[in-house]
Amino acid sequence: MKDLAVLPGPSSTKLGTSIASILNVDPVEVELRTFSDGESKIRINANLVNKRCVIVQSTFPPVDSHYLQTFMMLSYCIKSGAAEVIPVIPYMGYARQDRTFLEGEVVSMALISKLFDCFRINNLVTIDIHSATALSCFDLNVFNISSIPLLAKYAQTNFNLVDPLIVSPDQGGATRAKLFSDILRTSSVSLRKKRDRQTGNITMDENLDIEVKDRDIVIIDDMISSGGTIMRAIDVLKKNDCNRIFVMCVHALSDEKSLDTLRKTGIHDLISTNSIPKSCSKIDLSDEIAKTLSSILDE
Repeated sequence: MKDLAVLPGPSSTKLGTSIASILNVDPVEVELRTFSDGESKIRINANLVNKRCVIVQSTFPPVDSHYLQTFMMLSYCIKSGAAEVIPVIPYMGYARQDRTFLEGEVVSMALISKLFDCFRINNLVTIDIHSATALSCFDLNVFNISSIPLLAKYAQTNFNLVDPLIVSPDQGGATRAKLFSDILRTSSVSLRKKRDRQTGNITMDENLDIEVKDRDIVIIDDMISSGGTIMRAIDVLKKNDCNRIFVMCVHALSDEKSLDTLRKTGIHDLISTNSIPKSCSKIDLSDEIAKTLSSILDE
């Protein structure tokens, strides 16, 4: 792919470099300078004329800074005469703000999609975007890769599970848990969670729809942010006399202190993909992203 250029953004240097290696191209260096007032400056010293450019940039916290850096890179590629630009956004920030929950709120995901529309983009790649509603905000082709098969195969290979039960901490993740459980050929259940939109407080029904006593549990979620939902789920499962608990997620948004707090609840392992670089990021997305890019580029 002589006309291909892969630009690992400041938030995804390692992942972007790995993708470039799989696609057999040298990564384009993206220099970032951050000033004392928090402003960013991007410098790309490369000839991108007629290149098909792939920008790899996850938009985890600081979300706004990482998005602005993404748009800076997009702008540079287009201004430099790139033939095509494909953003790879492993974690899509603001995807949870996909609708109005309280009067007067802005639907931030709709705004982000309009910002992408400002550039000559036909295709975008992401990993397990939060919801179909968030996906529907885009007018371009979004390749939404599921990492659930990778997570399930990791659990199957590494956890030595005994009579496993796959648990979604809320009913919104039921489809995700079912896909995971189908791969392991076991059962799944979704807990009943309620969140107060004003206070953020979480309550969870302790009466479960399935027997969990002495069963190994794999809690699967698309993201862990504060960790509050997962810790509440752990409490409920322990009260129902489960055996070991493993926690897996696609996107580990929590800071390392919060991840350590979660580990101290007595769980046996905490695993995520490397959409966000964290201590628990054990599952590499490079191959799946490279495969998807190859299919787009071959069209």
